[in-house]
Amino acid sequence: QKAVVTTLKNQINSGKIGHAYLFCGMRGTGKTSTARVFAKALNCVNGPTSAPCGECSSCRAIANGSMIDVIEMDAASNRGIDDIRDLREKVNFPPSEGRYKIYIIDEVHMLTTEAFNALLKTLEEPPKHVVFILATTEPSKLPQTILSRCMRFDFTRVLTSELVKHMKKIAVENGIEVEDRALALIAKNSQGSVRDALSLLDKALAFGGKKLSYKDVLTLLGAVDTGLLYELSRAVLEETRAKILQIVDEVILQGKDAGRFLADLTEHFRNLLMVCIGADRNLIDV
Repeated sequence: QKAVVTTLKNQINSGKIGHAYLFCGMRGTGKTSTARVFAKALNCVNGPTSAPCGECSSCRAIANGSMIDVIEMDAASNRGIDDIRDLREKVNFPPSEGRYKIYIIDEVHMLTTEAFNALLKTLEEPPKHVVFILATTEPSKLPQTILSRCMRFDFTRVLTSELVKHMKKIAVENGIEVEDRALALIAKNSQGSVRDALSLLDKALAFGGKKLSYKDVLTLLGAVDTGLLYELSRAVLEETRAKILQIVDEVILQGKDAGRFLADLTEHFRNLLMVCIGADRNLIDV
């Protein structure tokens, strides 16, 4: 999330740190992780710094979740007005260990209307030592009064090439042999979510052991080899109807997910169309 990271770094370096931030984006794109790193940057012994050391007592405490000045709340289970009233009472106490008291409220769109109204007053006039970081997958559900008081950052889907690079690094560090095609297939199926990609990688490694092949991932995901998609498109082009039905029958007999096969085939034809019309290379995620 280079745009987000650059802006936050510049804010820290200039000393113009906001009192409320809103991190929006789909699941697994690094909202809560970025919030924790930002908390480290503000409370690091060398800070506020755009390059937290990760070694001091504050950084280590934030990393293992034991720092009492960094409070993480899940708005899905703490969504009522009483929870926010409790927060408002504690906000006024100065930080005990660090420089700032940081509240990370995850899935903030789950708060009730009353809870939003109670939070609003705190966001309007927060103490100088407090920073709020609100994270949500659905910013459209937040009241405009809350949105207008936060500095908004939109987290984008992570590119397949970035996910492959990241997973390859993890595999090398763990001494696991992986095929690039296998990683590309996992990345494609995670739809831009780092968390989903790592969960699938973990599952695939449990299946394949110390060596991860493309065939293992195909089996795990219930997907078909891209070679079969090309064979089917060739049969369509040549209008060999019997061949088309034979390929479909083969897919079903192999126990592959028919819905999944149809989705992959649709995407395959879409990619062929992109090539035919000379579309931008970035529109073809292969």
